[in-house]
Amino acid sequence: MSRIRSRRARPRPGRPRALLALLLVAALTGLTGCRDAPATPVPIRIATGSPTAVYHAFGQSLAAILNRELPGVRASVVVTAASAENVRLVGNGEAELGFTQADVLPAAPAAHPSVLAVARVYDDLLHLVTTAGGPVRTLADLRGRRVSVGAAGSGTEITASRLLEVARLGDDAVHRERLGLDDSVAALRAGRIDAFFFSGGLPVRGVEELSGATAIRIVDLGDWTEPLRRGNPEVYVSRDIPRSVYGVDPVTTVANPNFLVVRADLPESLVREVTRLLMERREELAAAHPAAGRMSPRAAIATAPLPLHPGAAGWYRATKP
Repeated sequence: MSRIRSRRARPRPGRPRALLALLLVAALTGLTGCRDAPATPVPIRIATGSPTAVYHAFGQSLAAILNRELPGVRASVVVTAASAENVRLVGNGEAELGFTQADVLPAAPAAHPSVLAVARVYDDLLHLVTTAGGPVRTLADLRGRRVSVGAAGSGTEITASRLLEVARLGDDAVHRERLGLDDSVAALRAGRIDAFFFSGGLPVRGVEELSGATAIRIVDLGDWTEPLRRGNPEVYVSRDIPRSVYGVDPVTTVANPNFLVVRADLPESLVREVTRLLMERREELAAAHPAAGRMSPRAAIATAPLPLHPGAAGWYRATKP
């Protein structure tokens, strides 16, 4: 059996480095089901989202870190429709890690959930994007218009649909398209839709690129946070999108926490190492996308209603965030 070591493991004071390496070896070989032959690299599939959105940039950087520092792991990124699909993939064992908005998760998790949390990573801000010269200036102006509410199975679709219901724009009041970010941008530029929703950390590269090529407006949604909170008091908050992000008028919008989630059956020692690298390599992750730089161990443990994986909880306890 070959030994698999983390190159930069930082064990707790008093714990020999060799012991931590052995724990990781045991976890990885247990996952492969092979104890006598050389261990096959363990796949860590990270469910993300659109290639021009935050999840994908964050996931690519995290995969690179895991591949570099955990030789027994082969991490890769999976392009998906984002949050709801990511939770499904992780829960079904088709991915090991994934990103999701908090409002996608059940308010009361099952007694033995198949998905657990690694960390709260940053807040997603709901963007309602339209053309600068167009007729959409408020949420109410969407009535009767063609609007992308996000890809089917995305967190954007869930948040946007809840918002439209609260604003009494449900049923046939809005002509809904279910497009991902890239297709939404293309459809708005071509005039096939009047506006689109997208929920992501600042800045969203697809929106940033659009603002550099086309005059856009981001619609203020700040008045809708409290109505949304009445049904989801632990989720939604108000956050600002300043002028410096996209070069357009500043607005306040609806935001909700974003989690990195993990298969519940992954070994504690492996998830502990993933958690350590997630927190200790924040500067490198932030270079891939600024949203990742907003993480901190103290904020990361606030994953209610989803419990932390025991491996993640163990790392946080040891570091006392």
